[in-house]
Amino acid sequence: MFDTAKYFDSLNMFGIRLGLAATQELMAKAGHPEEQLRFIHLAGTNGKGSTGAMLERCLRSAGLRTGFYTSPHLIDIRERFRIDGRAVSIGEFNRSGEELCRQSEGGNYSYFEFATVLAMKIFAAAQVDVVIWETGMGGRLDATNAIMPQASVITNIALDHQGHLGCTVSEIAAEKAGIIKPGVPLFHGVLPEGARQVIVKKAAAASAEVFPPRAEIPAMTGTDGICQLFDYDGRRIALALPGRMQRENFRIVYEVLNYFAPRWNFDLDTALSGLHQVCWPGRFQHVGKRAIIDGGHNPDGVRALTEAVIERYPEEKFLVVYAAFGDKQAPECLKYLEKIAAQFIFTVPGAGGRAAYSPDELMTMTALPAAAAADPAQAIKCAMAQDGLRIIVSGSLYLAGIALQEMTAPESVLDL
Repeated sequence: MFDTAKYFDSLNMFGIRLGLAATQELMAKAGHPEEQLRFIHLAGTNGKGSTGAMLERCLRSAGLRTGFYTSPHLIDIRERFRIDGRAVSIGEFNRSGEELCRQSEGGNYSYFEFATVLAMKIFAAAQVDVVIWETGMGGRLDATNAIMPQASVITNIALDHQGHLGCTVSEIAAEKAGIIKPGVPLFHGVLPEGARQVIVKKAAAASAEVFPPRAEIPAMTGTDGICQLFDYDGRRIALALPGRMQRENFRIVYEVLNYFAPRWNFDLDTALSGLHQVCWPGRFQHVGKRAIIDGGHNPDGVRALTEAVIERYPEEKFLVVYAAFGDKQAPECLKYLEKIAAQFIFTVPGAGGRAAYSPDELMTMTALPAAAAADPAQAIKCAMAQDGLRIIVSGSLYLAGIALQEMTAPESVLDL
């Protein structure tokens, strides 16, 4: 039997090839499965996954069948291809992968290009009503940009992947704005002014109507033990994802749902009820009573994590397990984490083929007590063996994935 996961292992996971030509070629060889689908296309430095998870859960609550394409995965590649919240079955994954492998003969396609077209095939075969479609990196030249969406969404803009996207917020915004299509509505979150001007100008040139958030970021009024509670546009909202940044992301979700409810004939309040059940693994995810796992890997993402921790646990300090790839801004991230840390355990992210800070290098960046662990599994076991402090794991989605493998059942990641 063809093993699609093994086939992916033969491709270059970390090789980045910007451009749409190869993806478009493979789409044609596959018979253009994208033509059977409706897409909501998401880009942004942070918040794409959480925003997508909210949209997916709300649309599913409203009665639509959903596809959700995201990256990277945490423990199993099938997470990238979700149908109605569940990772695609092994049988369908292998069947579609074998067919696309056969169709791809004679071509040269990267890991992400193959995955992107495979997602189209899987969702078309499942006859989903809408696909939540997350960019891998950037937007303009990202493989996911080979489709024509029903809506474009840009969550936020911050510094990340500067080697590929540009060294300033405005340059990065120009790359993210590449997902804007002629006449297709654009929804965006809170943006730095320079980035906002770039994006609004691109939308105007494309005659794309722009929908910014309509109201201020709501203040949390309390919790029900699971959800943060707040009021928005005359409605009481119960959102299962914690933190101020998730309230920012919610405002984008609200505008998208409000726009499509009359067009796709679903009830807005029924859709919003799904927020009470939304989950997004590896993002401020509570595991048991002792640990919080978060894949924040740039200063903006780590800032959001620390804000959420301080809001939820204002008097508490944590044992922080941290690792970072070499192209990330580790000193800035650690400055945020020091606000919630009593001590650190430093390790490496756990993905071969990419340069990373060594634990010894990270130890020079903080004055707080710190220890080193040679690998992520050792770091997690060391943290769990210590009594007293609760644990936060942060710095990389790859580290978050290893932590989840060590600390929880696969179903908590595979099934939303």
